[in-house]
Amino acid sequence: MEEREVQKFDVIVVGAGPAGAAAAVVAARGGARVLLVERAGSAGTKNMIGGAVFLTPLKEIFPDCWQDAPYERFINKHTWSLLGDNTSVDVSCDFPLEAKSVSIYRSKFDLWLVEKAKEAGAYFAPSTLVKHLIIKEGRVCGVETELEEIESDIVIIADGVNSLLAKESGLRKDYAAKDTFLSVKETRKLSKEIIEERFNIEKDTKNGAAKNFIGGLRLKEPPFAMGFMYTYYDAVSIGIGVNLDDLSRLGLNPSDLLERLKEHPVVKTLIADSELLEYSAHLIPEGGYKKLPELYDNGVILAGDAAGFVNAIHFEGTNFALMSGKYAAETALAALKIKNFDKSTLKLYKRKLERSFILKDLKSYKNVIENLYSRTDSLMNYYPQKAAEFFKIFSGANCKPKREEFREFIFEFIKGRRLRELFEDFCAFVSSIFGVLK
Repeated sequence: MEEREVQKFDVIVVGAGPAGAAAAVVAARGGARVLLVERAGSAGTKNMIGGAVFLTPLKEIFPDCWQDAPYERFINKHTWSLLGDNTSVDVSCDFPLEAKSVSIYRSKFDLWLVEKAKEAGAYFAPSTLVKHLIIKEGRVCGVETELEEIESDIVIIADGVNSLLAKESGLRKDYAAKDTFLSVKETRKLSKEIIEERFNIEKDTKNGAAKNFIGGLRLKEPPFAMGFMYTYYDAVSIGIGVNLDDLSRLGLNPSDLLERLKEHPVVKTLIADSELLEYSAHLIPEGGYKKLPELYDNGVILAGDAAGFVNAIHFEGTNFALMSGKYAAETALAALKIKNFDKSTLKLYKRKLERSFILKDLKSYKNVIENLYSRTDSLMNYYPQKAAEFFKIFSGANCKPKREEFREFIFEFIKGRRLRELFEDFCAFVSSIFGVLK
């Protein structure tokens, strides 16, 4: 019986999200024979983000065509809101002439990335499920799909948070529930005129706004969660990311939490009379630096969410994905040049990450989420409520001496929170800041 011929590539990239597409683009540009594999029928159809991507990595990877990507709006207005039961205390900043991020639809954006990979010379295989890695003599040397085996010198695994291949490679275990967030999001139709009016955006421009919400769920025992909103050209996204362990422990439904956020008076006004276009959900790895897996082994590299590259504090994930894909491809090209695909060569990948913002930032923020999580009630309930009370006094006129009002506020502030709890909150805050700065 004649043996079936096995296909061979220099690099196989599994997953056509930002990490995988960036890896395919850079590797193909470098002259490698690249196969980009995606289980969905079209790139981006199974993917979700809050709604925005940062421009800096796009400019670095696509210096000549970054402006051609299918952007919705340039995000140059950012607001962080502490939501009390019926109040909001906001910190807002505007950059009318300089946007650092853009809102996107993943179905359009990821497709654009894949087209760039194909233009660079990569082969794209949609609707292709990779079932297993091919491992011979302790080295990954290809993949097994539902139909065939495909060999390669290096496999870059970029198939997301639930990557079975990352676990099969031995580099990673399942993420614990406490280290994982579930993000649920609605995309809601609004006219561009209403968006410009409600978000105070200059008319007939592609400027946009982003909002992040802390608190406002009106629960006695709230989960650790953050809300978000982004403007598209003629729609908005509204969503919430919530700790998976809290959902289970408190018996909460993420859709119910999103409804609670939408019913907050401040949020409700922003989405009034909108029409639901889409509902989506996605897991996010937020274990940070302490929970990073091994990032490479003989013949294999992890990138993007599959490697746990997310900075939850700054809502950074896509930029980590794009740049880690770039570094993975550069490492693969270096290995191909010397024809050595062992981990002794692929350790270059980690060195690149260590020199970049990715591991530097993850290391700096390694204790922040843990500290915030330990003070969930303070973050989600107590301080948003007290901030509103303070500014009611500060901005009000009650025909009463301000000194008396502020004294009463401070007394109630301390009375409502034991000194020990205030001290622990303060220590958690200082520890987080010190960790970032040191």
